[in-house]
Amino acid sequence: MLKIAFDAAQKAGRAVMKVYESDDFGVEHKADQSPLTLADRAAHEVIMAHLEHTGIPVLSEEGRHMDFEERRDWASLWIVDPVDGTKEFVKRNGEFTVNIALVKEGRVVLGVVLAPVLNSAYLGVVGEGAWKVKVTNALQEKEEDGWNDRVSLPIPAPAGRPFTVVASRSHMSPETQAFVDQKRESHGEVHLISKGSSLKLCMVAEGVADAYPRFAPTMEWDTAAGQAVCEAAGCAVIDQNTGAPMRYNREELLNAWFLVSREEILGS
Repeated sequence: MLKIAFDAAQKAGRAVMKVYESDDFGVEHKADQSPLTLADRAAHEVIMAHLEHTGIPVLSEEGRHMDFEERRDWASLWIVDPVDGTKEFVKRNGEFTVNIALVKEGRVVLGVVLAPVLNSAYLGVVGEGAWKVKVTNALQEKEEDGWNDRVSLPIPAPAGRPFTVVASRSHMSPETQAFVDQKRESHGEVHLISKGSSLKLCMVAEGVADAYPRFAPTMEWDTAAGQAVCEAAGCAVIDQNTGAPMRYNREELLNAWFLVSREEILGS
């Protein structure tokens, strides 16, 4: 299943890059004013076509959002964000990803987060391990690209690195700033990194950052794949409302605030 998701993400990444390198993104805006591009639609179609052969239903940001009554009995489902970080895509800063996660009984079991401009992907299977993969060319028709050249996560942090917090480039909040200030009191120097999309979760999984506080809105498709990578790498993604790992295929697809960390539970 991980290989299926990885191949689907790479195919979607190629479709996204064709739009990214064009002169027209075809930007529209949804009802909530978030941007939608030709890349979102193209990646969605590619992923849906690739995953349909698994026989597992798909919940995609760009697909039909089924009522909970239709979803509640799904033992397994794919949760997909064809382009996570569309704002970053439109800004052409490269900080966007293709996210594909497999969920069973509400818990993430595997995920793929592919960053086509950054030539990298993050893979995780909970209970088995997490890896970073170099994708040498997002437009190259080479499905095996990187699969056999995986680096295990986390990568040990260099000695003396200050406590590092990664935060959203587009959604910095006063609560996030308060979290950073609190860490300065307990850890001394704190290094703050701003980053777009689900790359923030992957940075904690990789060991580049120690924590990612998200005290602003997200949806299930924004976080499922990244959470799978984090949990596979030994991190926790803690729901503020429950104090437990975030669960999926809920009646309400809007996530609560959460914290990604190796050392903490919210409220401790």
